[in-house]
Amino acid sequence: MIRQATSGDVRCIAEFAHDIRQDSVPSVHPVEGIEWYIVNILLPRGSSYVFEDEGEVLAWLDVEPGWVHQLYCRRGSTGRGVGRQLLKFAKSLSPKGLELWTFQVNDGARRFYAREGFVEVEWTDGAGNEEKQPDVRLEWRA
Repeated sequence: MIRQATSGDVRCIAEFAHDIRQDSVPSVHPVEGIEWYIVNILLPRGSSYVFEDEGEVLAWLDVEPGWVHQLYCRRGSTGRGVGRQLLKFAKSLSPKGLELWTFQVNDGARRFYAREGFVEVEWTDGAGNEEKQPDVRLEWRA
């Protein structure tokens, strides 16, 4: 089930988002910094959602009109359609189109988004992101 994220989800979200980032470009923020950002910025704007199964949070989505800001699945939850369901939900909130950024080295994410109809439209050298790592902007149009 997809539901709005709550303060009770924050530690879990921050931990698995931090963990899964180790596979591509490690986060420049510790788990506590990610928690702070979710609690103080994302929860108040009401843009974060989780995918929960049998009481366990398996994935997190942060989305605003036209933009997917965050989409992370807990380690071991990929390949089960969880990310696809969250992305379908995001598309329903922005039926005309979505954009997002991912790191160029994150081949798994790039393949996933391509399967879901996203097209790579802009590549950077990473100078504009905190990690200073090359990234790519993707677009989905209905």
